[in-house]
Amino acid sequence: MTDSLHRLYSFRRCPYAMRARLGLLFAGVSVELREIVLKNKPTQMLAISPKGTVPVLQMPDGQLIDGTVIEESREIMEWALEQNDPQGLLNAQVLPEAHALIAQNDDEFKHWLDRYKYADRHPEMTQTEYRQHGEVFLQVLENLLTENRYLLGDRVTIADIGIMPFVRQFAHVDRDVFYNLPYPKLQQWLKHWLDHPMFLQAMTKFQPWQEGDDMVIFPSDQ
Repeated sequence: MTDSLHRLYSFRRCPYAMRARLGLLFAGVSVELREIVLKNKPTQMLAISPKGTVPVLQMPDGQLIDGTVIEESREIMEWALEQNDPQGLLNAQVLPEAHALIAQNDDEFKHWLDRYKYADRHPEMTQTEYRQHGEVFLQVLENLLTENRYLLGDRVTIADIGIMPFVRQFAHVDRDVFYNLPYPKLQQWLKHWLDHPMFLQAMTKFQPWQEGDDMVIFPSDQ
């Protein structure tokens, strides 16, 4: 590892990894990116983070945090924005609300999202019932967006980038169904994000990393 760059183990389609990459992009913080394959996780990642989930951010030598790594996507977002936050995503006035909303996303919505997406693995309910449980959170977001462009006001906050990848995943289970649900503000918000330059950059495709590969810098234009 270089003396200055952090190393991010990531998987392009994982919503947790998406929001970590978005945090880095909004902060303008460059890292060495290692794209992984979930079915063939590199031993280098497992050595520093045995739980085997992405994202994982490894600190350079001499900048150790919690051993050497940050293993939670929420913490990676906040760490990046604490280094540099030109757009004020860590707005102190709404940060407690942002934390609470992200926690609701992670602790409640993600539970129903997984079951909606993989309903065949959870026959206790129908896919429609799982979707309806997930819609409880969608309604919360719709209500927030009724008066504002973003979730917590007229400026983007960490809540938007922390939650959007999961709403995207929910929508992509069945796009026709999602865009016919009664959440027009949420649908507009999601479409805005899907076309956002930062998100498009976050979704850049990289070849899976292998030992001996040249270093990949993310974002590549910084």
